Amino acid sequence: MNNETAPLYYSAETVRRFLTWPLVNEAVESALKAVVSSENRPPNAAYVNQPKRSITACKDPGQVLLTMPAFVGNFTLPSDGYVGDAANVTRSTLACKVVSSFSSNPQQEPPLPSINANILLFSIQTGELTAIMAGTDVTTWRTVAASIVATKYLYFRRFGPSAEHDREITVAIIGCGVQGKMHASAFCSMFKVKQLNLFNRSTARAFELAEQMKHELGCARQTKINVCSNPEQAVKSADVICIATYSTEPLIFASDLREEGSVHINAVGAGEIHYSEVATNIYERAQVYVDCFANAESELIGLLAPITAELGSVINSGHYPEASDITIFQSMGMASEDACVAQALQDAFLSGVK
Repeated sequence: MNNETAPLYYSAETVRRFLTWPLVNEAVESALKAVVSSENRPPNAAYVNQPKRSITACKDPGQVLLTMPAFVGNFTLPSDGYVGDAANVTRSTLACKVVSSFSSNPQQEPPLPSINANILLFSIQTGELTAIMAGTDVTTWRTVAASIVATKYLYFRRFGPSAEHDREITVAIIGCGVQGKMHASAFCSMFKVKQLNLFNRSTARAFELAEQMKHELGCARQTKINVCSNPEQAVKSADVICIATYSTEPLIFASDLREEGSVHINAVGAGEIHYSEVATNIYERAQVYVDCFANAESELIGLLAPITAELGSVINSGHYPEASDITIFQSMGMASEDACVAQALQDAFLSGVK
């Protein structure tokens, strides 16, 4: 391959330089709207071809390679701003995220990350590989962005068309690992968070996040930050709950939630059972939304609660939950989200935004 057609390479450092919440939120929202099942999709709308991920076992136990391809057609990427005031640009993209998971890597000398992800972008005209992008940060950011978009449409919009800009909320973070930290930072950046409640099984990690958030927010913001001794204390007054743990047992129960309802839960844990962190008696009372019906069919086996809708159909239709509803966004992640975010990052890089 000569230099004119050689694929571009975007290192993790380059990707981090271009990642912003407005860019990632818009890209993820586009993916969520595009993946809506065909019977609920508006005419001439964006669409997704997204097969199930493949898993290839390697030589030793704990060594696997995962591939997650997606084609997203006719989706829009606003040229600027999360609210979407600027002109839209219609795009199509073909991509595949490739993830290696080698559980023994941290024991290597020197230690190595157990997860390595890269996103391949292809020309939709010729199928040639056009770019290779470090994908670990993209995965982390798009997971948080899905929660942001879900909170915007499933919680705030029940109170009015601009409630996400005006309404103050209390946010509970259950699990203060990488996802918990990113959710706390992003939610305080995107919304008016008056109180942030933190719980982690290891209290030290929760205090560490509390200090990080105090440093990020500075003196200008009056956000009250509480480190809680148990999940019940964290969620009791919360409007929005973000739960991101590996727990195989329920951490929050219906009796823990606000008595008046009007609660939204972003369930983004990575345990073997996606819905294990939230008690059955919450699912029985809640409206449950997913990123993709196809993902739910394969990854939420055993969940007794009915699925209300795909999040994208709520965005497209404008039919929001009732003010008093308990809603759950069961986040599973999609290759189409990775594809749209990677395309947005490449567009930003090539246009010299930063």
